[in-house]
Amino acid sequence: MPKILMILSGADSMTLADGSSHPTGYWAEEVAASHEALIAAGADVAVATPGGVMPTVDALSLDERGGVSAEDARRFRAYLDGIADQLGTPLPLAEVRLDEYDALYIPGGHAPMVDLAGDSDLGRLLNDANARGRLVAALCHGVAALLSASQLDGSFAFAGRALTSFTDEEERQGGLGDNTPYFVESRLREQGADVRTGAPWSDTVVTDGNLVTGQNPQSSTSTAQAVLKALAG
Repeated sequence: MPKILMILSGADSMTLADGSSHPTGYWAEEVAASHEALIAAGADVAVATPGGVMPTVDALSLDERGGVSAEDARRFRAYLDGIADQLGTPLPLAEVRLDEYDALYIPGGHAPMVDLAGDSDLGRLLNDANARGRLVAALCHGVAALLSASQLDGSFAFAGRALTSFTDEEERQGGLGDNTPYFVESRLREQGADVRTGAPWSDTVVTDGNLVTGQNPQSSTSTAQAVLKALAG
């Protein structure tokens, strides 16, 4: 039974480019669909956040304003309610030992851009996992969390690696637009990543060795399945 650590942001707001504050959190589908697929395959999934704070779900991810149908919102909410005890008592990232897990899995929502992208404890875990060839997976805006992994010379630990993320075009079409604090795809490219994107809102997953990334919420289940395949292979 593989043990997977799902790492969620602890942020519930973000400062936009115009200086205003915007409520945020994790994206419901990315947590619910990923967790469900992993558990259904027999994985043991633990949850961690910076400081062990209880993560906040982004209200838009359970609302038609976020492009989520009422039926899907009910399904995601029901699943999240079913794992409320786990979400309510996450492990503090600083106390996580990589030896206890076979993979790290980072869902999105805009929140990871706020805290995970610069979290030193996460950076330590990611650098350790990458050095050991331990599986690292990230999804949508969660791929921004990889930016926390800097090498001793300051370079990006995942430079040159093939990956995908929520695209600049998707951010403009259905995200925060030009009011986003930064575009995840562009920031990853600037740091030297080999970003490979599919069509906007397509189910797109990129696997490069021990690194698995998904483009958007539509890629949630496929990303989890790619992780399971990599662990089995």
